[in-house]
Amino acid sequence: MSNNGFILWFTGLSGAGKSTLAESLTPILRERGTKIEVLDGDVVRTNLSKGLGFSKEDRDTNITRIGFVANLLARNGCGAITAAISPYAAVRDECRQMCDATFVEVFVEAPLEVVEERDTKGLYKKARSGEIKNFTGVSDPYEAPTNAEIVVHTGTESIEESTNKILSYLEGKGLVAKAGAAAN
Repeated sequence: MSNNGFILWFTGLSGAGKSTLAESLTPILRERGTKIEVLDGDVVRTNLSKGLGFSKEDRDTNITRIGFVANLLARNGCGAITAAISPYAAVRDECRQMCDATFVEVFVEAPLEVVEERDTKGLYKKARSGEIKNFTGVSDPYEAPTNAEIVVHTGTESIEESTNKILSYLEGKGLVAKAGAAAN
């Protein structure tokens, strides 16, 4: 197994399952001896990007900051999982280019109808009523990846199926130990 860090970059609509998958993967990776940190979009906005709004410029700044921190973690031997919408392809590509470690883009794909059904925070309803402006997928675009290393379909796959798909990829690339393998 490699001791090098990596970046697992989750992108997808609000409610697609990015944070849920990060929460599912993290303990498994730690059990296998991988140092791992999660950069969740909501947590980063509260702590690292406080004061930024949701204009395109502010969103780009937020995502660039996440990419910068993920790169610092990865180049120091840590796996970094980012779980932020990151709606614009150009900024995701910019983050990929700045990285010194393996960058694995994971498209957490779920149809708009599915994420609106799951909407525990009521954000889509507020966006549809005009209470929230510039909401990704409703009044602001989401540019889906065209060449993501991994695509999980959380509208039709269970959390376990999506988690296993990601683990299989990471194992196949030698980024994490296989289940039952001795951790370094």
